[in-house]
Amino acid sequence: MRALRNRAAASGAGALLLALAVTGPASAASTSSSAPTGLYSGMGTCPLASSQLQDPDNGEVGCTVATIGGGSLTIGGVTVPLTSTITAKFGVYWPQNGPTVTFADGNTASIFDTAAPTDGDELSSAPLDVPIPGLTNFFPGVTSAIVQVQLAGPITAFTPLADGENYPLFQLPLKFHLLNLFLGGDCYVGSDSDPILLQPTTGTTTPPAPNTPITGNAGTVSLNSDPNGYSDFIVGFSGATLVDNSFSVPAATGCGLGGSLDWLVDLLFGLGSAAGHNSASLTGVDTDLAVDSSISDLTAAIQASE
Repeated sequence: MRALRNRAAASGAGALLLALAVTGPASAASTSSSAPTGLYSGMGTCPLASSQLQDPDNGEVGCTVATIGGGSLTIGGVTVPLTSTITAKFGVYWPQNGPTVTFADGNTASIFDTAAPTDGDELSSAPLDVPIPGLTNFFPGVTSAIVQVQLAGPITAFTPLADGENYPLFQLPLKFHLLNLFLGGDCYVGSDSDPILLQPTTGTTTPPAPNTPITGNAGTVSLNSDPNGYSDFIVGFSGATLVDNSFSVPAATGCGLGGSLDWLVDLLFGLGSAAGHNSASLTGVDTDLAVDSSISDLTAAIQASE
């Protein structure tokens, strides 16, 4: 907890999470049917009763809620604006003497594991309507592809206090489900075995050529103690920009009857696209992170806000 307070105060900035519309696995039942308010707003599905957060060997446990206001994804030569608010929510836990990373400036940050929220929706937004290159989009799902972005595995290496450093805040494996009248129901870009792996940072990237380094923005930070006297610590991050331009994007699979249109999707959208030809920028990222050394104290704090 002391490291969290010191690192957050020193950074003077903040950010967290990427992503898009996903369906994740359900976790343990919610501890209350009422919705938390104030500093804990949006944390009602934090998996406080899960085996991960209840583990007595944890040194820190917490709840996270983040929203992404905008940004874009560029794959090959196609740029897709993120036009709807994206919400991320999950629990976090760090075993006593768990993994850490030390940065060039001497600061150290804990690397957290994550636990899915009780409703299973770790990341959510409206599907993206992506125009097909060369066509006027007058009929969504026919002259465009409706893209649902899904998790292709668990979020890992969650390092919120890498905020402002040249280091990823997390690793996020994704797959894109493309829905179009002619593509059938099994058209994907990325899979569980071959995901699109995003590792966004608020610092500066080191991509392979021909991409060149880009820099995010750590935003601003607020530090809060629990208003009812519990020992948890609430960090509010706002206005951050997360970037990544080092990831690759695999070719399409399952498009059309027996994959007969995979080649067309690849041609239209420039797939597979090697690292150095793609980028992601997430803007207006606002995050609330409540962390405690005691799961019972954190649970009581959140319940007291209902």
